[in-house]
Amino acid sequence: MTQERSVTVDIGENDNLREKKMIKVLGLPISSLPPTPQFIALSLAVFVFYLTYGYMLELIFTLEGMQPHGWYLTLVQFACYAAFAALQIIFSGSSITRKIPLKTYMIIAMLTVGTMGFSNSSVGYLNYPTQVIFKSCKLIPVMIGSVLILGKRYSFAEVVACLCMSMGLIWFTLADSTVQPNFSFTGVVLVSLALLCDALIGNIQEGAIKKYSESTTHVVLYSYGIGFFFILIGLLLTNQLLPAFSFATQFPWEVYGRAVMLSAAGFCGVQVVLTLVTLHGALVAVTVTTFRKALTICLSFLLFSKSFTIQYVWSGLLVLVGIYLNIFGKKSKGSTPFLVSMQQMYMKVQQYFAPKISIMSEGDSVMFNV
Repeated sequence: MTQERSVTVDIGENDNLREKKMIKVLGLPISSLPPTPQFIALSLAVFVFYLTYGYMLELIFTLEGMQPHGWYLTLVQFACYAAFAALQIIFSGSSITRKIPLKTYMIIAMLTVGTMGFSNSSVGYLNYPTQVIFKSCKLIPVMIGSVLILGKRYSFAEVVACLCMSMGLIWFTLADSTVQPNFSFTGVVLVSLALLCDALIGNIQEGAIKKYSESTTHVVLYSYGIGFFFILIGLLLTNQLLPAFSFATQFPWEVYGRAVMLSAAGFCGVQVVLTLVTLHGALVAVTVTTFRKALTICLSFLLFSKSFTIQYVWSGLLVLVGIYLNIFGKKSKGSTPFLVSMQQMYMKVQQYFAPKISIMSEGDSVMFNV
């Protein structure tokens, strides 16, 4: 999860979803607070947990010799997430029995492994701010895949949002390659694979949860539990497990201690973000998490020695514009005069080349990446 990844956890038990809609986060009845203190508390928690997550992830990879062992770190994280989910289910008194078929869980687990594993590995090759920028642009592979595979068509605002993100990513990556003497396109490939898995997993998770009425905590337990064995088998087959284990035993606190803190921060952070979505809406949540990402990037440059160029600022702003153009486009349906006129022109061009056009309306979760 910077903890930058696609993970969903339960923010309350089903018996809490009554008329008053009492919602708990980390065991606290947050919905009983007045709106303003409630929003401030949730926003502060988002910043605390995810800044801790980003700091710990980058700190782990400052350890000399850690670069090749990103998948072993992912193995430890999967074990922690599965354990946290199991404890949450046990303490809530719920049954641990699954409802979603094992085959579906295996698909979810494979995508979760790809999302977190490639993301963690990329930190060993890329600047952490670059990885954060990439993880903010899930809309790009979603749109490309929908157009190529499903033949969908998107609104003008969504197309412009995708173009802004693409230009921002290219500019940020070029800036990174210019100022970083050890820049490697291996990191770009890894984070791109993580982004692709992240774009696929959301719809599959949501569909399975709705179809089988499965608790999201159970989804975390089984997807991360199964994913743990996938990673373990992969490390054994590639002969990476023993070298990684040997390395970690030399630095137990630097690897295991920080990994547990990393996992705890990510697990708690997602619960807070989902609570923020439930109580204040996706647009407010995206605003808070976007500012969190911006602050994470700033702190990364301040706390860890990095070269800096003004191109980072302009490219980051392009991505930011893309995020908000997409979100506001969905909320307002292009209600501003400028967007209305541009939307009409765009639709005329689309209708000229393809008379039968279906506008695909993605949910807010497509862009919701914490």
